Amino acid sequence: MTAGPGIAVAYHSGWGHTATLAEAVADGARQSGATATVLAVDALTEAHWAVLDDADAIVFGSPTYMGNVSAGFQTFAEATSRRCVGGDWRDKVAAGFTNSGGKSGDKLHALTSLVVLAAQHHMHWVNLGLRPGWNSSTASEHDLNRLGFFLGAGAQTDVDATADRVHGADLLTCRQLGIRVAEVTGQLLAGKAAVRVGPL
Repeated sequence: MTAGPGIAVAYHSGWGHTATLAEAVADGARQSGATATVLAVDALTEAHWAVLDDADAIVFGSPTYMGNVSAGFQTFAEATSRRCVGGDWRDKVAAGFTNSGGKSGDKLHALTSLVVLAAQHHMHWVNLGLRPGWNSSTASEHDLNRLGFFLGAGAQTDVDATADRVHGADLLTCRQLGIRVAEVTGQLLAGKAAVRVGPL
């Protein structure tokens, strides 16, 4: 039996909320048969960098601070510059998620920063793949994608909430992102294998 894709979830978390979401992304990926490794980008060892280099897909996660990714995540992004120049991550799958205290919080800007990082590495960005929830009179804040993002997963956690109080719908949305990344990565790997083999 062919092993599932290898997925790394590379995140920065200031107060633990984004770390909780990172675990949900990894859970979704594992549910789809992938191997998922969760890595805090402010504590990377050489072994962790090797996991990123070997992964078939990398899901980036950052809190949204002042309308953009956190300084901790940006430090990581800048540390990837050698890999960017060398094309080390070219054609890997990429996706992203973010969390802020506000319902909007300018999360789209943070997600866009993650997309640009992936594009500079020539990675293939995977969108969330969910319809917006909580957008009708019969909808609920417990819907998947309750904040209505398309580019990636957007979550909202009250600023005075502990990490174990991340909204359940946001956890499920991030889990769904992990499922989607695993499925798309598997499809891409299967296509590459088919091209190598050639027509029967």
